[in-house]
Amino acid sequence: MTDLRTADITVEETDGACTVRLGGALTVASAGEAYARLERIKPASGQPMVVDLSGLSAMDTSGAWLVHRFLRTWSEAGADARYENATPDQETLLGQAREHEVPATPAKKQAPLLIRELAYLGGATVRIADRFGSLLAFFGLVLARLGRQIIHPRRIRWVALTNQMEQIGLNALPIIGLMSFLIGLVLVQQGAFQLRKFGAEIFVVDLVSISTVRELGVLLTAIMVAGRSGSAFTAQIGTMRLTEEVDAMRTIGIDPIDTLVLPRMLALILLMPLLVFYASLLALLGGVIFGWLSLDIPIDTFLARMRTTITMNDFLVGMIKAPVFGMIIAVAGCFEGMQVSGDAASVGERTTISVVESIFMVIVLDAFFAVFFSAIGM
Repeated sequence: MTDLRTADITVEETDGACTVRLGGALTVASAGEAYARLERIKPASGQPMVVDLSGLSAMDTSGAWLVHRFLRTWSEAGADARYENATPDQETLLGQAREHEVPATPAKKQAPLLIRELAYLGGATVRIADRFGSLLAFFGLVLARLGRQIIHPRRIRWVALTNQMEQIGLNALPIIGLMSFLIGLVLVQQGAFQLRKFGAEIFVVDLVSISTVRELGVLLTAIMVAGRSGSAFTAQIGTMRLTEEVDAMRTIGIDPIDTLVLPRMLALILLMPLLVFYASLLALLGGVIFGWLSLDIPIDTFLARMRTTITMNDFLVGMIKAPVFGMIIAVAGCFEGMQVSGDAASVGERTTISVVESIFMVIVLDAFFAVFFSAIGM
């Protein structure tokens, strides 16, 4: 009986050629030992190599692969390598080894760190530009639908609009009021601490009045609305996308832009000036109370100086920015909601992106407004 676990390998030097005679069984059971012995036979420069298969009693696919690899190594070294005395079955196995050989793909050389970082930066820039272009296209579509509703008011979904106004405005009053009250209190406390060094504590009234009415009131309200309502828009519309409610609406002839986006955007445009006015009043109230209790500034003195400090231009600056910020927050939140796809993880991802986009665009627009109003003297 043939032992399928061993293979005989002998090496002979004849007529300037190297002959390797294989005997026994060259199978998967003996492949490990045969591989180690064949590896020790190193190719010589220009020396022919002949593998004699006449002594093999058995050979399987593993054995054929070992023979093929051995001959290939000698061929790559420049030697004339071949095998002899193969049976038809062995010829078939060796042919299959040649046909199914997949050359190894050389590892790509890693680019220098600077090049990799520049490539990453370029890719990120392209992705941001593509997203910004999609957002602008969505914004244009929403504006077109808004113009159609203004021309035909009967298209406005009043029930959805009033429901959104309740959710966005009425239900947000407690948190916005508390935040604004505390911000006004902190502004007065920190401003008085610095101005006390110069004996000018009374000017803290100017500080809190102008900064609140022109900048902080509208900016902090927009950030709070973006985190509260903008994220809710994305989550609500995104969930409807996952449950295919948006597709069902299109199927029955209902436009999702008219039904889902415009009521939310109109509600924010209408309510943002009111929320900003409310937040500014609470911030000033916090400043008045802290100034009275801790800085010994009488309430009537605080209010009198506030009336001389705040101008109509300051008030109009905040009121002009408010609806623009509301529109940006609504469009960003609804746009990201419409981009939800795949699974529930996409809802969380898009919600995070919508809040970041909204706050970023609000701050950028606020800087633009600051330069613009300064240039026109407001």
